[in-house]
Amino acid sequence: MKSDKLKFFVFCLVVLLAPLPLSGSYLTNVLVFVGVNSILALGLNLLLGFAGQISLGQAAFFGLGAYGSGVLTSAYAFNPWVAMVVVALAVAAFAFAIGFPVLRLKGHYLAMATLGVGVIANIAFNETVDLTGGPSGLSGIPNLAIGSFTFDTDLKNYYLVWGFALVMILLALNLVNSRFGRGLRAIHDSEVAARVMGVNARLMKVQVFTLSAFISAIAGSLYCHVMTFISPTSFGFNTSVELLTMIVIGGLGSVYGSILGALLLTMLPEILRTFQDYDIIVYGSLLIVMTIYMPGGLVKGVPALFRRLIPKKAKEGANA
Repeated sequence: MKSDKLKFFVFCLVVLLAPLPLSGSYLTNVLVFVGVNSILALGLNLLLGFAGQISLGQAAFFGLGAYGSGVLTSAYAFNPWVAMVVVALAVAAFAFAIGFPVLRLKGHYLAMATLGVGVIANIAFNETVDLTGGPSGLSGIPNLAIGSFTFDTDLKNYYLVWGFALVMILLALNLVNSRFGRGLRAIHDSEVAARVMGVNARLMKVQVFTLSAFISAIAGSLYCHVMTFISPTSFGFNTSVELLTMIVIGGLGSVYGSILGALLLTMLPEILRTFQDYDIIVYGSLLIVMTIYMPGGLVKGVPALFRRLIPKKAKEGANA
């Protein structure tokens, strides 16, 4: 337990100090989106990595959070903080309602059902032109503010987003180490065995599905107030696949793996811009190599790599 607290404290320090040497550079803006993606990946990892329930519709909850906050604040002059809470609770209620029928399914049937939710939501974002702006997008969304202090710069938005991210990480760490978290892992290993041991698997799956949607909606609200403009392209099927890739690369069933995956897959496209037309080939190749040689993700693969290298170096030193 002490080691977990120390890890979190060190991580908080890293987050606090990370933007200071960047001095307002473009990378600060990229780190803002790393924070948003970290929140999204964390929500999905609770559902898939810990409970074993696949979802290809996470972008729908992300989009509902973004459009809900965007419409309430730009068209109806809601206070952005109030809008964020109202929308997150509404999205959670929606997820709870559809969770009972959807989570009766398993495997690829569950994947297809959640994909359907994502597709329907994206179509709604495009077709409700009077409300969402349709394919042209929704503009005029205000920045978040506390009194006269407005989050209107990259640095301010960085601390805003990562403040929420740290709260979500702390919530997830406490959750996975609780009785509820142990129940999720039991469902992931064997739902039948979990039921035999007295775990209410059906309700627990719906609860974590609801929590995952709630976290995604919060990320959506943050995204819309940081960007002040949103369009349906940000909440399509590709976004759901990217989130799934983040947690697989970072490490399924790992809180910090979600952050590592979000960091890598948000930063990597920016780094690969130097390869111009070949960036997608390099990107794909890196993902294939990592999936083959680090099947447990970065959070397990990197320490395992060091363990393999250190004994070799020790032997070489002994032989010399």
